Amino acid sequence: MIWNRLDRIAHVLRPQRQAAILLIDAALIVLAWHATYLFRMGVERWLHERPSYDTVVLLGVIAVYSAVSWALGVPRAAWRYTSFNEITRLGWVCLGGGLASAVVVLMAQLVEIPRAVLALHPFMVLVTWSLARMLVRMLSEQSRARREGANVTGRRAIVLGAGAAAKLLIAGIQHRGWTVMGLLDDDPRKHGARMAGVTVWGGLDKLQAEGTLDDVTHLVLAMPSASGAQRKRALDMAAATGLPVLTVPSADELREGGSRIDRVRDIEPDDLLGREPVKLDESALSALVSGQTVMVTGAGGSIGSELCRQIARFGPSRLVLFELSEFALYNIEQDLSERFPRVPLVRLVGDVKDLPELRRVMNRCLPDLVFHAAAYKHVPLMEDDNAWIALRNNTLGTYQVAQAAGECGVKRFVLISTDKAVNPTNVMGATKRAAEMVVSHWATQMPGTRYMAVRFGNVLGSSGRVIPKFKEQIAKGGPVTVTHPDITRYFMTIPEAAQLVLQAAVLAESGQVFVMDMGAAVRIADLAREMILLSGHTEAEIPIVFSGLRPGEKLFEELLADADTTLATPHPRLRLAQLRGELPADWIERLLALAQDESASVPSTLRQRLHGLVPEYQPR
Repeated sequence: MIWNRLDRIAHVLRPQRQAAILLIDAALIVLAWHATYLFRMGVERWLHERPSYDTVVLLGVIAVYSAVSWALGVPRAAWRYTSFNEITRLGWVCLGGGLASAVVVLMAQLVEIPRAVLALHPFMVLVTWSLARMLVRMLSEQSRARREGANVTGRRAIVLGAGAAAKLLIAGIQHRGWTVMGLLDDDPRKHGARMAGVTVWGGLDKLQAEGTLDDVTHLVLAMPSASGAQRKRALDMAAATGLPVLTVPSADELREGGSRIDRVRDIEPDDLLGREPVKLDESALSALVSGQTVMVTGAGGSIGSELCRQIARFGPSRLVLFELSEFALYNIEQDLSERFPRVPLVRLVGDVKDLPELRRVMNRCLPDLVFHAAAYKHVPLMEDDNAWIALRNNTLGTYQVAQAAGECGVKRFVLISTDKAVNPTNVMGATKRAAEMVVSHWATQMPGTRYMAVRFGNVLGSSGRVIPKFKEQIAKGGPVTVTHPDITRYFMTIPEAAQLVLQAAVLAESGQVFVMDMGAAVRIADLAREMILLSGHTEAEIPIVFSGLRPGEKLFEELLADADTTLATPHPRLRLAQLRGELPADWIERLLALAQDESASVPSTLRQRLHGLVPEYQPR
């Protein structure tokens, strides 16, 4: 195809595009010069009856036209997008270049150059320049129409990455109305190659080159197997362009069968973290879970549901789903039944505050492993009117699930804890720290069961978190609300958190608290800015508004208290917290009394008595 050949030539010339355009335009000036002589003097005389200095005059004319063309920015325009405005600019170049050339020739008294040639040549140049550009645009649009078919949507993309994923992507999206303009890949061996009829223009740094993004509406990241750091770098470069950025599913999503490579999606916040995938000890996890009865409390929540999915991969004999919300239980049951049809499910609506029900369930199901993920986690909601119920659910609930687990001979009990349990300043964090202390208590009381806790920070995409809120605000056109310009948080993905919880369950001895490697803390305002940019907007269009810290909220979260230290474990993403101090003799008695005392439903009373249970709790 003619356009494909021209496109290959254009790709070779792309690094020196402006110089190449000047040379092509110069060749067209020469063509127009000879055509003008032919028109003026006829076929017999046009070549032979010329002055000896004709070639010198022609070189001078080329120099004048090139100078005017450069001054008006003509070489910077892409021919495939030539418009009426561009033709108008060419007209001004021809007018200026023609007048300047004629004046110089006349002043130099080069009388053998026909005056008619000087007068007609600018028009000939305009015609040849315009025809050349319109021909390129016509071939470009014909090629694009063939690729788009009848389903024209106006979406024109550059694909970042030129591997197997990009090839499959192009084949898929071009049938859905997309036009792939070009590919960018940092592998120099691929530069200049063609894939599914599309040229690899160069490396990702081409995004910053002039003309690369002409008429492009989207960027698509097609690097599912790249490292987290490589994907993060590509996303940062893409965000700087101001265009909407999409991506193909990650390697994990493809492996789990949740999506196809040709189904582009919006950039999710976990794409921005640039974290490497968790490497699990699969054989140890299989030995822990395979053939066992596993119970998950809070099975329909963000963490609980992902834990269920990860556990189901290793073939438990039975998976017991214990959940207070009927709707959440239905959702996870449907999801697991579709993904893992061979895993038997026990679906139970139940409340962790109901000890008789917990005992009945565990004595009937006899779980080998219990993962306790049921908790109220939204800091502002739990700070005042719901403070007492937060204590009853998060702390008393943990006490009762752990008690029932020990009584029925569960092998391992794992509490899902939080970084907000460290030096807590809010009720939610204090109740989770008290839950960790409950685990330490039962570890000494029930030697037949291994009790442990796993502590981590914010999980991207979990219900009630800031990221889904940002996405909703961006979709509505803003503004995006952030509590404080300097507030930072630790983040990890839901699958990453669930996998590390399982890995900790393999490693833990009774009474231990594990801390996950959360990476570097992320400034929330910076994350909001990246999400705005990757949606194709600017802060001028979707502003960020700072609303002020909410009750109980910290500027900076911690993963360990000041008096704590950590030890390395066999897994590089897990560390073992050594928590100092023992529980007072009457601690459990005071906890149970507080959980049953309805006078503690007054928030100020609850905070005061909770401080007595958790001395490091400092209400704000």
